[in-house]
Formats: sequence, C-alpha cells, structure tokens
Amino acid sequence: MRIAVTTPTGNVGRHVVAALVRAGVRPRVLLRDPGRLAPEVRKEVDAVPVDQYDADAVVAATRDVDALFWVNPTSGHGDPLAEYARATDSVVRAVTENRIGRVVFQSSVGAEKRHGAGEIDGLAQTEIALEGTGADVTHLRCGYFFTNLEFELEALRAGTLQVILPLDQPMAWVAPRDIAEVATTRLLAPAWSGRCVQAVHGPADLTWRQVGGILTAATGRRIGVERITDDAMRARLRRAGMAESLVEAVLGMSTGLREDFVPEQPRTLRTTTPTPLAAWAHDQLRHRIADDVP
Repeated sequence: MRIAVTTPTGNVGRHVVAALVRAGVRPRVLLRDPGRLAPEVRKEVDAVPVDQYDADAVVAATRDVDALFWVNPTSGHGDPLAEYARATDSVVRAVTENRIGRVVFQSSVGAEKRHGAGEIDGLAQTEIALEGTGADVTHLRCGYFFTNLEFELEALRAGTLQVILPLDQPMAWVAPRDIAEVATTRLLAPAWSGRCVQAVHGPADLTWRQVGGILTAATGRRIGVERITDDAMRARLRRAGMAESLVEAVLGMSTGLREDFVPEQPRTLRTTTPTPLAAWAHDQLRHRIADDVP
C-alpha cells in the first residue's frame, strides 16, 4: 500500500510516519525541506520536497498513491482561512487527478458548525471539498492539543494562563500522539468506506480550572488560570505580532465554541484516547518551565 503523509515533522505527522514504518510501510512524506527529517527517519521514507500550496507539486508528489494523510499547513502569520483554501485546492486536485482512493484529514472539533468558529471554518471547508472528490474520507475531529500549551511557556513560568473561555466549561483535550495512532489505524484499516467522521477526544473533557490544577501537580509549579475579556486577548495577540485576520481567526476558535456548542460525536470508547494530560505535562513541560521552581 502506497501512503503519503503531509507535515511529517509536525506534532501529529511525525508519529504517523513512525507508526507506518513500524507497520512495515515505507511512506512517501511531503515537506518543503527533507533536510528537516531526522537521519533515522530519512532512511525509512521516500521524501519529496513540496510546498502544499503548490497544487501542481502536490499532484506530482502524490501520483500512484493509494492513501493520503492530509494536514492543512498554515504559516502562522497570514490569514489562515485563505491559506487553508489554497491548500484545499491542492489536495482536491491531487485526490481527483490521481484518483487517490482514501484520505484521512486532520480536522477539528467544531468543524461540524461549518461557520462561526474562526480558523476551524477553514477546516470545515476542506472537509466539504474532500467529500466532493468521491474518495473515501475520514475527518478526524480532534480536541484541543496538549501541545498548544507549548506556546504558553512564558505564561506557565509566570504562573498564570489567560483564556477567554469560561473557566468551568469542559472541552476535549488530546495528545497529538494519540491522534496519530487513530490516523494510522484509519489509513491501514480496510473496514471503512465513504464519508466518516472520527472524533478524537483524548481521555477526558477538562475545564481550564481543572487544567490549572493538573499542570500544577505535574510540573511542581503553581499555575493559575485567569479569564480575560475578548478585547484583552485581542490586544495580547496583536502585541505578539499577529495580523488582524489571524487574531480574529484565533479568537473565533474559542468564541465560536463557548456558547451552547456540543460536539457532533459524544465521548464513547470509539472517540476516547488514552494519554492523560498529567503524564504528558510531566514529561514535556516540567523541565521546560523549571528554571524558577521554588
């Protein structure tokens, strides 16, 4: 089976690549700079230099592929909805012109709303476009990545996370490695077809207040969580250098899901994955914020 993987050095993609290699597959990996691959990975894959925004390049790179793991790239600087639209054009052309039979797409909880969830709206549009190709497609509706906390290292060291969601509103939190396990299983499993939605909810729905307590216990540093206004968050993101379109897209992922939103798929055995936030935080955050631990 010929499987292509995008973002193979990303939080999820690198685990998908490793899992496929362990399964006996030599994946074709698409990335701008193959030199970013670790030497031990480079030996086990077929690396193709490609910009996912270049539709011609993506079509060429996925020729003769049976299955594709697709993650919409984003620069983190411009308008993510526009960037997702460009990437969507690439994947739709590749799937259609190369007759790729199976796609696993990394989407997000909230994409079921289709509109009104900021950056997630771009993922929703990719879902719709992929469904129009006629390929068998699984949309992974992922919860909030543990690794998003890595963008908050300064705040964690200072002891206070600032959020705009209600502190007692629960939401799904998930380890990227667990998402990769689900993605790999879907890529390899023969027992599904058509349009599928697979939520990936992590082991538990957590409130930000609970997250503060978990992080405190796991890292040995007292970490509180403070709710701030939308405008205060806008100002903070602007100070970080974000363009206005990106600021609104980032805010929308919270504002669009904080009132009366219920994920399309409930928490069940099928949607629950094992890695707890406490174990991840102990392994991945404790040493990175430990300089001033009392």
